[in-house]
Order: sequence, then C-alpha cells, then structure tokens
Amino acid sequence: MTSVRTTAESEGDSYETIVIGGGQAGLVTGYHLRERGREFVILDAGERIGDAWRKRWDSLRLFTPARYSGLPGMAFPAPPHSYPTKDEVADYLEAYAERFESPVRLNSRVDHLEKRGRRFSVRADDRRFEAENVVVAMGSHQVPSVPDFARAVDPDVVQLHSGDYRNPSQLQEGGVLVVGAGNSGAEIALEAAREHPTWLSGRDVGHVPFRIDSFVGRHLGVPFVLRVLFHRVLTTDTPVGRRMRPKMLSQGGPLVRVKPAELAAAGIDRIPRIDGVRDGLPVTEDGRVVEVANVVWCTGFRPDFSWIDIPVFGGDEPVEPRHERGVVADEPGLYFVGLFFLYAASSEILPGVGRDAKHVVEHLAARTN
Repeated sequence: MTSVRTTAESEGDSYETIVIGGGQAGLVTGYHLRERGREFVILDAGERIGDAWRKRWDSLRLFTPARYSGLPGMAFPAPPHSYPTKDEVADYLEAYAERFESPVRLNSRVDHLEKRGRRFSVRADDRRFEAENVVVAMGSHQVPSVPDFARAVDPDVVQLHSGDYRNPSQLQEGGVLVVGAGNSGAEIALEAAREHPTWLSGRDVGHVPFRIDSFVGRHLGVPFVLRVLFHRVLTTDTPVGRRMRPKMLSQGGPLVRVKPAELAAAGIDRIPRIDGVRDGLPVTEDGRVVEVANVVWCTGFRPDFSWIDIPVFGGDEPVEPRHERGVVADEPGLYFVGLFFLYAASSEILPGVGRDAKHVVEHLAARTN
C-alpha cells in the first residue's frame, strides 16, 4: 500500500486528489482515501480544524447522541447518551485529524476551481494546485440568507443572522423578533425569552413526537430516526425519499429538541411570516407592525458555488450540482460530499456523511487505478 504523503513532504503543488473543506465531510473523505493508500491534500479556510463549529452559538448542541456521532475509525469521546456541545464537536474533529495524520493545509481558502485538459486547477488565495480528482467537501449552508427588505430596518435596531449570533449578550434592551421558526429559530427564541419579550415569526414546521433526552428518545426514538428513517428510508433510491427531498431542501425539518409547549410557556408570541418593513420596523404578512429593538434572522443559509468554473450546475433554486450520490458523471474526477440530502436525509450530519464519502472514494479509486 502506498503511504500518504504529508503536506510538508509533498513535492510541488500537484496531487492525485484535492479535498476542498476540512470539516467532517472533508476529514472523513480523507480517512477513506488514506485507507486506500491514495495521495491527497485537504484545503481548508479556517485557522484551526473545527472552527466552523466553534463559531456557532454558544448553547448549540447536537441532536444526535455521542454514540451515533463518531466518524469512521474513531468513536466520539463522550458518554454515549449525551448530546455533545458544538465545542466538543470541534475538538473531536481536530483530534480526528490528528489521529489519522490528515494532510490539512489551513488558512487556504479556495476561490477558484476549473478544468484544464484532463486535470483540475485549484486556486487558494495566491497558491495554485493541480489534481486528477477534486472532492468538494463543503456543506450547503455557506452564505447567510437574509431578505432584501432587512436593509430598510431602522439602524437603531440590532440585526443579527443566526450565523453571527452567539448569546443574548449581543442583544440590546427591549423586544426580540426571531424570524424563522425552524430549529435554530426556536432554540434562539427560547434563549432570548429568558431576558427579553420575544416574538417568533414563521410557520409551524411540526416537531418530533418525543423528547430526545428521555429514555424513550435515547433508546427508541433517536435510533429509529437516525438509523432507519434518515439513513435508509429517506434516500434518493426510495420513492418517499425522492418525494421528501425537495421539501426538505426548501423548508428544512421539524423541531427536534424544542416543543411548541415550551415556546408558549416561555411567553413567546408566535406571529405570521415577516414580509416587509414599515417606518423602519418589521411587518407581518397580515399587516402587523412588530415594535422590537432586536431582530435575529434565522432564515437559513444558501450554497455558494460561484467559485466553481465548471458547467455542472442547473438553473433551479437552490442551486445544486448535477451528480449521482456525489459523483459528477459529466466531469470525471469531480465529486461532492457533505451537501444536504446528497443521498439521504443523513448525508450532512455526522452519522451519515461517512457513507457518502466511502461511496465517492470507492468510485474515485476505481477510476484512477
């Protein structure tokens, strides 16, 4: 078996495979490449492995217990039925990279990818790299999505996107409007309501019918959702998965940890969708002006593939590459891992990303042997 060369040992900037992104998708892709003795490098924009997790809001925890949150080759180092914090996930990814000696180049933000003949050309800041294969291992949630009318909100109102929110200390005195009633919106609203009058705008997305930290949740509910529903039933191979995929891409999933009764008990006022601004204040779709001092936009993220100068994208929203389980047939050697519902509802999360990475690496290895 050919040993993997570390970044320091590589000659020049030419590789068999370049993996773009050093989060869970990139690291587990590297794991499978290493298992097959392939030469590769991982390029990541962060200063430290796991930074994408460290920069999320302080109280964030996984919805998956530690026993199901490990990547291939290394269990998650926490009590099996505990729900890891975002910092524990970041530290785990860093330890995972160290354990498998992943050749990661940090501070390497890729800003251009193109095909030159039979090889790919990758530009990261002022450096250029070439490769026979490129695996884009970046999630779908890259650029904060905020409605255009947010610019008309009075400048005295504090506005934050959930990607910039850390804790309630960022909020000024007065009411808080949380826009977006999905999981992030519900959790942030519940946190804000401890110190502020709080409004939550958006449709009811439903909720899982059990508490994930209860006995039933830990031993029956979560294992069923993760290992059966998300991993095996909701896939692009099943009729129900193909029906659900567009809905989940556009609307997300149900509330997992927070229940509607908890929002009501906290005094959170549920209001309709925000669709404009009047006199500097948000307005609901039924014309109600919401007089608040803070707005937290939990309106999601959108993918950004503008740096990929290869014609593999359709014209539909959200913009997605044309692929089959991460394999781009139109451009041999180009792969994607880590996208939301790439193959299954579990494709983006720790319990599911390893399966997609293994499939992609098997295809890559067969192509280049």
